[in-house]
Amino acid sequence: MPHILDPVGRARPRLTLNTDGRPHRLQNTLCLSVFAIGVLAFIFGFIVVLHVPASWLGAVGFLGGLFSQFISVTTPQRVLNIIGIVGSFVGAGLGIAHGGFI
Repeated sequence: MPHILDPVGRARPRLTLNTDGRPHRLQNTLCLSVFAIGVLAFIFGFIVVLHVPASWLGAVGFLGGLFSQFISVTTPQRVLNIIGIVGSFVGAGLGIAHGGFI
């Protein structure tokens, strides 16, 4: 009885980056990479011993995020890009404050 769960008959919302219905492999790969790098840089930035990877990951994630934002197509891609860019920026800032790139 699936009509009980969805009385209107609409399709259930799915988690996807391709909200326009077309595949965007390069943009999806870049936005997920920037998001992952941003999260890692953010976490590493709070650990003083990991200031070198935090600084480098933050710098790479920030610049890569700007490029990924430039070529992004859909809104979910842009949301993940901004989260990754902010995480990279904070991670790079904390990594630089704890000792820098070297």
